[in-house]
Amino acid sequence: MSVDRAATAPPRIGFFARYLSVWVALCIVVGIALGHLLPGLFGLLAGAEVQQINLPVAALIWLMIVPMLLKVDFAQLAGVRRQVRGIGITLLVNWAIKPFSMALLGWLFIRQVFAAWLPAEQLDSYIAGLILLAAAPCTAMVFVWSRLCGGEPNFTLAQVALNDTIMVVAFAPIVGLLLGVASIQVPWATLLLSVLLYILLPVVIAQLWRVSLLRRGQVALERVLHRLDPWSTAALLATLVLLFGFQGEQILQQPLVIVLLAVPIIIQVYLNAGIAYGLSRWLKVPHCVAGPAALIGASNFFELAVAAAISLFGLRSGAALATVVGVLVEVPVMLSIVHIVRRTEPWFEHSSATGKTG
Repeated sequence: MSVDRAATAPPRIGFFARYLSVWVALCIVVGIALGHLLPGLFGLLAGAEVQQINLPVAALIWLMIVPMLLKVDFAQLAGVRRQVRGIGITLLVNWAIKPFSMALLGWLFIRQVFAAWLPAEQLDSYIAGLILLAAAPCTAMVFVWSRLCGGEPNFTLAQVALNDTIMVVAFAPIVGLLLGVASIQVPWATLLLSVLLYILLPVVIAQLWRVSLLRRGQVALERVLHRLDPWSTAALLATLVLLFGFQGEQILQQPLVIVLLAVPIIIQVYLNAGIAYGLSRWLKVPHCVAGPAALIGASNFFELAVAAAISLFGLRSGAALATVVGVLVEVPVMLSIVHIVRRTEPWFEHSSATGKTG
């Protein structure tokens, strides 16, 4: 069967997404500088809380999350049964392996290998941040990764819709369980409030808005998404500036912290991508499904993790810093996985051929 190479050429990643790590690095510099120059302003922002929810950050997080959830089509759940093996692999990795492997890696690196180089009073908080980072699958950027590796779009849509549905009921229990196993006190009231504020309500509002827009046609939805995208980007950058403004003194005193926190995150991403990709080949899943399965299994919903970490542990906590490190490493690591997935496509073609003939 001939393939139109022009039609199947990988799309270009957007300018902002491609250089996300650069923007995060700039936010580190700007945030630390502003935190040092304007301590009164940052103190005022930190004090704007209701029930441990920081109101400025909550507003910014909503501006990030709602446009992402507006892209999710829950009608795609009807197509789940058509990709049973791929869906099963991703569910296994996202919900049965990834959070637990991150908890293990956090304990190994934060409490054992790197403990001597990290502030002792923040060790539990760092582990908590890593757990929060791994406890929810990516909702938005995974569409970019899937397109870049030539993934089956319907599978990606169905998997994201299913993960978002599961996240509403599974995020709090998994986080609570792993924090408890790690001997970290679980603020259940705040955790449940975070699920309501940053998962359930945004999902409901985004879907009601989506339905309303689609009544006027797909063009209306695309127009709104296009208008919201710059605001969502600005909200992410503003949140990072705030976080680093509050974390500035700690980072200046311990610049090695960011590098050390990145180690378990990077290992976890490659580990889970490898498990999902290897299982896909073993079960003879088509490459157009295996690629996004690996990427969905590896990526994290860092926006939710940042919001939950701030709500549970505070703006100046090690948990908040750990989730932001996840943002810092997201793009280069995921792009490297996209490269691996595209380079190994013949591996799946060989496997399929072998399966058909033998």
